[in-house]
Amino acid sequence: MLDSVLEIFHVVPDFNLQIMKENQTLFDTTSTILSGIKPILEAVHPDIVLVHGDTTSAFAAALAAFYLQIPIGHVEAGLRTYQIDSPFPEEFNRQTVDILSSLYFAPTALAKNNLIKEGKTAANIYVTGNTSIDALTTTIQKDYHNDILDWAQGSRLILITAHRRENLGEPMHRMFRAISKVLDTHPDCKAVYPVHMNPQVRQVAEQEFGSKDSIRLISPLDVLDFHNFMERNYLILTDSGEIQEEAPFLGKPVLVMRNTTERPEGVEAGTLKLVGTDEDSIYYNLSQLLDNHDLYEKMSHASNPYGDGHASEKIVHILKER
Repeated sequence: MLDSVLEIFHVVPDFNLQIMKENQTLFDTTSTILSGIKPILEAVHPDIVLVHGDTTSAFAAALAAFYLQIPIGHVEAGLRTYQIDSPFPEEFNRQTVDILSSLYFAPTALAKNNLIKEGKTAANIYVTGNTSIDALTTTIQKDYHNDILDWAQGSRLILITAHRRENLGEPMHRMFRAISKVLDTHPDCKAVYPVHMNPQVRQVAEQEFGSKDSIRLISPLDVLDFHNFMERNYLILTDSGEIQEEAPFLGKPVLVMRNTTERPEGVEAGTLKLVGTDEDSIYYNLSQLLDNHDLYEKMSHASNPYGDGHASEKIVHILKER
């Protein structure tokens, strides 16, 4: 999955820690990064280490830099739910990285305010927008083609993503049953679900969707394909984080199948709606968005609060000035 991203954006790594292995745990990822990145940081001796987001790799890399007393800059800083296990482990990761960092590149003013309330120095916090929006400006193609989109032509296409650890098991069954019911009552709709590689996710998806003609379960899409699928769908159901920023930039309503979000700006702006993992809630809110044209138009035309596509440039200029 990572190799395709590097290829699309023409990034050639100078170092590869070869972290990924089958059935790895958070323990495996953290320990492999800590031991693997230490000699690299010691040899390169960077002036600053930039880490992005709230992944376990961001946390482990920041911890390694802290142990070696190298300054850390956090890209996408200040996102919060203030519920340490929701999402898990991302909320812990992002809070810890911000404790260790000395420079903060916040996507929004609200994220900046979170950092200030936590005692971070305001002069070291910059509102830049999110670099994920930068990526979108380079990947959308007018002449994009895919066989799945041909299959869905003439229908309202619903794009689904679901993979969160806290949703595995019964919550995910409830989510998928609700979507299945909506597809039964809306024959003008079809759905596509790029199924995460986690075998637990795949098992639930096959149990709930496997025999349904109105949905296609496909392999994970690379970033170029996924961005173009987002551009051509009617609405999105997700438990992911980044999509909550990307979809509003494309004018696509998002129903977030989680009870909390670290991106409340989208909820306030009206581009996102939290619907939880309750079967009845998802069924009601998805049906309402499909049946109520005025509601759909309101969500799809709400302003995007996550940046103008120039976050990366702003970060570079800030680093040069500093």
